[in-house]
Amino acid sequence: MYFKQDTTGYWPGHILFQWHITERCNLRCIHCYQEDLPCPEPAWDDLMEVLEQFKSFIRSSRSLSGKKRFRAHVTVTGGEPFIRQDFIPLLEKLAAESRLFSFAVLTNGTMLDSSVVRSLSRLKPGFVQVSIDGDQETHDNIRGKGSYEQAVSGLRRLAGEHIPAHISFTAHRSNFRDFPHVAQLGHRLGIARVWADRLVPCGRGRAAADSLLTPDETREFFGLMRVESRRGWLTSRPVSLHRSLQFMVTGDRPYRCSAGDTLITVLPNGDVCPCRRMPLVVGNLFREKLEQIYDTSRLFQELRDRERISRGCERCFYARTCGGGSRCIAAAVHGDPFHADPGCWLADKPKTRLTPSLRDRYSIDSVPV
Repeated sequence: MYFKQDTTGYWPGHILFQWHITERCNLRCIHCYQEDLPCPEPAWDDLMEVLEQFKSFIRSSRSLSGKKRFRAHVTVTGGEPFIRQDFIPLLEKLAAESRLFSFAVLTNGTMLDSSVVRSLSRLKPGFVQVSIDGDQETHDNIRGKGSYEQAVSGLRRLAGEHIPAHISFTAHRSNFRDFPHVAQLGHRLGIARVWADRLVPCGRGRAAADSLLTPDETREFFGLMRVESRRGWLTSRPVSLHRSLQFMVTGDRPYRCSAGDTLITVLPNGDVCPCRRMPLVVGNLFREKLEQIYDTSRLFQELRDRERISRGCERCFYARTCGGGSRCIAAAVHGDPFHADPGCWLADKPKTRLTPSLRDRYSIDSVPV
């Protein structure tokens, strides 16, 4: 996956940028990874500067690898990205760079009206992902009254314009048994992919920490996903099980967290972190180059270390291939991304220890711009 750079460090053979362009949102979901106080929102010129940094990183990576078809992808989200009036013009800029990267949109789906979807059809994103967290009652309890019908209507409009649509499901104790409903909805609507992650108790989601799935519940949840994936294999039901720990019920190749490896996250104020749900800031694009941040960040280097074994995984057969499961959940619960996933039923389970020093070890001061 890596090729050696001539100077120091390593560079990826492909990359995913997750770009958060706002923290404003029209919903207040109980499991949201954002804090109550949003960070400053970038102006248009700031967005263009970040875009230029993405392009520079991709060109450098292609040059260093010798791979003309170095794969790169930009996923744009928020907050709710469609809340910005300049979002469609930004997508037009991304669509114009199709030789460098593909792009996609993550949204809560409530603002996908006919005009927006027609614009998306013209711009041809790789996919548009909409969050659905259960049946109508469950989803509305989590995200707000009326949000389910708005999101489903948005998915129908995407399907009507033949735009590839994904459904994302966030599992916690109050909704994980609703996953079959979501999978069946995806099948009825012709959704390209239905996938799921688990609650990460960070941001406002810390208040829902008691809803984090136990190892037994995690195993049960993955079993439900597997049933739905197998039930529909002859009818193109699009359930995907390729996230942390899910390989243990499918028998597939182990999934390894890509944060800080082939995933780079950029926040609205230019802060760079491995993953939005692991908000450990390692640099800022308005003060230094992305190539330098990626190559020299101690945290990124440690996340890319394939020989490092997470604490609690020492005796596990999958210790190196799995990398410890979900590092963002481990960081949120144990204060350490190099601790075994709290949902893993194979790992040793030492007493949970909250470590406030995690940010001190890896973060730099984030200066709003």
